[in-house]
Amino acid sequence: MSIFIRNILAAVPDAEKTVVTKPYHIYIKEGRISYMEECADGALSEKAESFMKDAEEVIEGKNRMVIPGFVNCHTHSYMSFMRNVADDLNFNDWLFGTISPIEDAMTDEDAYWGANLAILEMMSTGTTCFNDMQMNIHQTTRAVKESGMRAVISRGLVGSGNDEAGQMRLRQAYEERDAFADCDRLSFFLGPHAPYTCDEDFLRIVAAEGAKNDMGIHIHLSESRTEMENCYTRYGCTPIELAERAGLFDGPAIAAHCVYATDEDMEILAEKKVSVVTNPASNMKLGNGFAPIPKMMRAGVNVCLGTDGAASNNCLNMFHELSLLTLIHKGVGNTAQCISAKDGFRIATINGARALCMEKEIGSIEVGKKADLAILNIDTPSFMPNNNLIAGLSYSANGSEVETVIIDGKITMKNREFLTMDKERIYFEIRKIMKRMGLDEKEY
Repeated sequence: MSIFIRNILAAVPDAEKTVVTKPYHIYIKEGRISYMEECADGALSEKAESFMKDAEEVIEGKNRMVIPGFVNCHTHSYMSFMRNVADDLNFNDWLFGTISPIEDAMTDEDAYWGANLAILEMMSTGTTCFNDMQMNIHQTTRAVKESGMRAVISRGLVGSGNDEAGQMRLRQAYEERDAFADCDRLSFFLGPHAPYTCDEDFLRIVAAEGAKNDMGIHIHLSESRTEMENCYTRYGCTPIELAERAGLFDGPAIAAHCVYATDEDMEILAEKKVSVVTNPASNMKLGNGFAPIPKMMRAGVNVCLGTDGAASNNCLNMFHELSLLTLIHKGVGNTAQCISAKDGFRIATINGARALCMEKEIGSIEVGKKADLAILNIDTPSFMPNNNLIAGLSYSANGSEVETVIIDGKITMKNREFLTMDKERIYFEIRKIMKRMGLDEKEY
């Protein structure tokens, strides 16, 4: 499919690789950004006009802004049907008292429809790629392939030493990777769940498997005080130190949360080039606190942004997360300069692409990159005046401004209508799940 976007304000990298907004004509062909032309007065050059005539679809950019699609670097998409069922609980009661029993009762089809609902929400709020940890192989991947979304999938791994249960999950991870090798919008990492569900011997096995199979690592680390205390008691070190000595950081690695990272931990993360995913809403909601993100950034850690699952956040809207990221640390640190709107934008886009080893393909609007884009209607009261649109993304937008989404050069949502997904069918199936599992009748 070929698409020409005419005279639109585009968030593009500047010479310092930050970001600026300028009016552009953009031509997309064969899934990539093929041509870009700056157009201060909206006029078309002869070359741009020829591309526009060639295009199968022309999108008028008046009163519109185009951004690289957000990269949600940590979520559990299957959990979207668990939204609003485990609220106002501490972390252990939330996980072991409520969520784990629901997961035990969940079927493969439940996970599939949960992933579909999550993709609907993410797509509608400008996310074009997500990094997922899941339990039911073939279900999230099937939803991604059918929907046109882009994702990196990790089968959640739990194990003790070389036990059969852990080995079975590893086999499932490889089976899923091989079964979806024909979809270039899908990539795969290994997902050891956390130090409290994987012992050190199993973590070493996973690290070796990742190195042998050229697969990155996606793991939860240092999310709660209890996790920190138990890790010290059992191993005499922090969860981040444990992961490092087990070899999990010897290749590409993504560490979700890192709320309680110590100064020594941050040195390890920077030295080993580990990407840290901050999930501010989820961490706040579960009473876990805030990751020391400004300190990590100063240490040279690649920080990216995630929503976590809808069971602990209740929404998968990266605009919400971006707003929290750029506001919370100002308040906690008593300084307005710690994370700027431009910092937040990079964290939500190119930093996420870098974490997923995709920075040469996605995460910024540049010729040659994949056309993963979100087009926003900025003809709204909250975006008026249009004088600093990057600031507006953090401090004014709420996600409803996203009008059209392009992934891999194909339009998946146009004028807020989904072109690749059946929204009403998904809603119907989610309601069935809630009724069957008794989640629609409980008083919360």
